[in-house]
Amino acid sequence: MAGSSGEQGKGRRVQPKWSPPAGTEPCKLRLYNSLTRNKDVFIPQDGKKVTWYCCGPTVYDASHMGHARSYISFDILRRVLKDYFQYDVFYCMNITDIDDKIIRRARQNHLFAQYREQKPPATQLLEDIRAALKPFSVKLSETTDPGKRQMLERIQHTVEVATGPLDQAVLAGLSEEEINSRAETLLEQAKDLLSDWLDSTCGSEVADNSIFSQLPKFWEGEFHRDMEALNVLPPDALTRVSEYVPEIVNFVQKIVDNGYGYASNGSVYFDTMKFASSEKHSYGKLVPEAVGDQTALQEGEGDLSVSADRLSEKRSPNDFALWKASKPGEPSWPCPWGKGRPGWHIECSAMAGTLLGASMDIHGGGFDLRFPHHDNELAQSEAYFENDCWVRYFLHTGHLTIAGCKMSKSLKNFITIKDALKKHSARQLRLAFLMHSWKDTLDYSSNTMESALQYEKFMNEFFLNVKDVLRAPVDITGQFEKWEDEETELNKNFYDKKRAVHEALCDNVDTRTVMEEMRALVSQCNLYMAARKAARRRPNRALLESVAVYLTHMLKIFGAIEEESSLGFPVGGSKTSLNVSSACLGPRVPVQGLRPPTLPPCLFLWSSRSLPSLAALRHTETGTGSFPTNPASCISDVALQLHLGMWKGGLGSWLLGCLCCLAVVSSNLAHLAEWVLDCPCHVLHPVSLVSM
Repeated sequence: MAGSSGEQGKGRRVQPKWSPPAGTEPCKLRLYNSLTRNKDVFIPQDGKKVTWYCCGPTVYDASHMGHARSYISFDILRRVLKDYFQYDVFYCMNITDIDDKIIRRARQNHLFAQYREQKPPATQLLEDIRAALKPFSVKLSETTDPGKRQMLERIQHTVEVATGPLDQAVLAGLSEEEINSRAETLLEQAKDLLSDWLDSTCGSEVADNSIFSQLPKFWEGEFHRDMEALNVLPPDALTRVSEYVPEIVNFVQKIVDNGYGYASNGSVYFDTMKFASSEKHSYGKLVPEAVGDQTALQEGEGDLSVSADRLSEKRSPNDFALWKASKPGEPSWPCPWGKGRPGWHIECSAMAGTLLGASMDIHGGGFDLRFPHHDNELAQSEAYFENDCWVRYFLHTGHLTIAGCKMSKSLKNFITIKDALKKHSARQLRLAFLMHSWKDTLDYSSNTMESALQYEKFMNEFFLNVKDVLRAPVDITGQFEKWEDEETELNKNFYDKKRAVHEALCDNVDTRTVMEEMRALVSQCNLYMAARKAARRRPNRALLESVAVYLTHMLKIFGAIEEESSLGFPVGGSKTSLNVSSACLGPRVPVQGLRPPTLPPCLFLWSSRSLPSLAALRHTETGTGSFPTNPASCISDVALQLHLGMWKGGLGSWLLGCLCCLAVVSSNLAHLAEWVLDCPCHVLHPVSLVSM
């Protein structure tokens, strides 16, 4: 007992007081919000759940690079929010399949097809062309917009050039076969002119509603195929205007009941003056300076809805149609105000309101939709829900120009997605978008794409070099190596770059900065590997693999790697990925520095412009210089030499590389037999010509 008292007197040892580290303020995601024109901290309304509505396409023609600009950009944003910031995103998109453009185009296609089937005689065709040119010339003289005027002048010139040969053939009494051939040429060249003329004279006679559904159904299918080809994720929910007409009618009725809409001559209009005068509402939240812009407002109403009688139905020129009374030659649905069809702006409000309720976190669309479309969406939705917060964050993607010129489908100045994919892969297009801010104008040009190609090549070479390092045989303990100062420094740089990437993504998902930080990280790794090689020391496998895996992970998040790949870009088609690391044939046989008696039995051509595809040279007997897609084709050393001697495609742009260890080993195509001496793995295996 005495001993215990003594111990108590001395006191017991206790842990010292612990103080937590000061830490750093976590970086918060900020998004550029068109409602404030500032980068606002992103705060979803319901925990990690994010409700998102995106304006989809009006499907009356082929999808073009303007669509790609918007939907690839939103796909990147969506993936970053979901896979990087770990939000639970519910993403909705609409398809506009009822619209003035669709109605007009469907009628034109139908009437032109009928006209063509009738096979009018050459004299009748020439007479109709002259009749069509009269109102066309008036339209041309009244057009002041330079772009539209240039387009109309181009159409007029094309028709006039094609008319001459048929006129001459008829006057000269040439053979019926020759006259019919020239008539067919004229018919094709004058399709736009005749279609417009036929619609103006006979459009009101089109009464079959199925004609107006076939066109958008076809082009919607093409749109989805284009999005799949671009590796754009499908929406969680997709809405079509034609399927939501009852909901749209109910939506319009409630706006009228709330006092913000009025019926006029079978149509229903939104009362902008009444809405703007309300204390709890504001009209023109996104672009207040555009309110009253009659040109923009009339474009929003549609070509078929801006006649003098329609405009006279409004209480104010700024009012817009919620519901349009259908005229002859237009599709219609029953409603309390008579047969009609939805206005353009109301469709998104009704469909988004049905799925997402009175307030959504994000609404997205192209920059050109801000006014009047999105401002009118906001007004009518907040009139319906009687609130002031239908959208919390409005995101608008930037314009796309073609080599510095404005792109416009209506002006026929556009590049289709299918045509773009013939020149570049989906990954290359996405890399080009990633290298620019999603909210700024992007110029689609040869310079832009060349930068994307060089970035892809730069990253791919790094991944191949890391795979080379990882393929070197080591035992289970040899994979863990002592870290020297070089590894410590590279690892510090690695974490600095990861922090910089995170900060850039928090800053309005700034992928442009992210891509530059990733490039800088690869450059540091390349310098490290070069220094190790110069010192004849192996680079640290684990560290390089960590960097490569991280970069692969980020590129997957961005959608630039669309398939399962543990490291780097997959090799092979988009549906048939090929693991190059395991593509070599037979066991690894050391050569011990001896020159092989013959050239390698199989040679592959691997072009960065066509990645991820492999091709082998064919035997000269089957076609010199051709590139079959079968990578298993083998050729003899004699045939190979014939190929290299006869092919005129510019072999100087190719490098020789080992398909086994993935290392580029020589740039001298005149000494192919020496490839194995320079190869790090020194094995008899197929080689690859890697395009630089």
